[in-house]
Amino acid sequence: MPLGVVMRRTPGVTRWAKWHWTASGILPGAQAVDWRELRRDGDAVEYHADTVPLTLWATDTEAYLVALADSPPCIYVVLREATATDARMPYEVHLVTASPYEAQDYADSGEEIVEKVPMSAGLIAWVQDFITAHHEDEVFIKRRRDKKRVDLVEDGIGDSRIEQLTDVYRAPRRKAGLQ
Repeated sequence: MPLGVVMRRTPGVTRWAKWHWTASGILPGAQAVDWRELRRDGDAVEYHADTVPLTLWATDTEAYLVALADSPPCIYVVLREATATDARMPYEVHLVTASPYEAQDYADSGEEIVEKVPMSAGLIAWVQDFITAHHEDEVFIKRRRDKKRVDLVEDGIGDSRIEQLTDVYRAPRRKAGLQ
């Protein structure tokens, strides 16, 4: 589903940051645009920054359940600094995801900015329908220990025929007569 990302620019609160940027909303089913101004309120301006696809994967339904259990359910917007020299705006939208696990992976790198934006009711229903169609609970199976005693034989712990002062698995031997 194509999602439009709304970015809000407000004046910075320090002398080092002229502007403060945040992802303030999403527009489900939006058309492709490139930084179209939506609303202006004094110095605060909202832009429809970009439209990127939201892709849901059948293997990630557990993560989507976690996202829907959040209060409120959110979409995560991943932003990167614009690298082009002729870029009009300082950020570009890299992707949107409904998976908090994927968002955490991007946040851990420190290269991207991850913004949390509340889902609309229609988007919540769309994600819930996807989960209903594709989610399969994984049964927890506790692993059992082997009954075999592995401490009786020491395979590969050095050759006893070769005299060694030390071995990684045993204390060094002392030669007779040395104290």
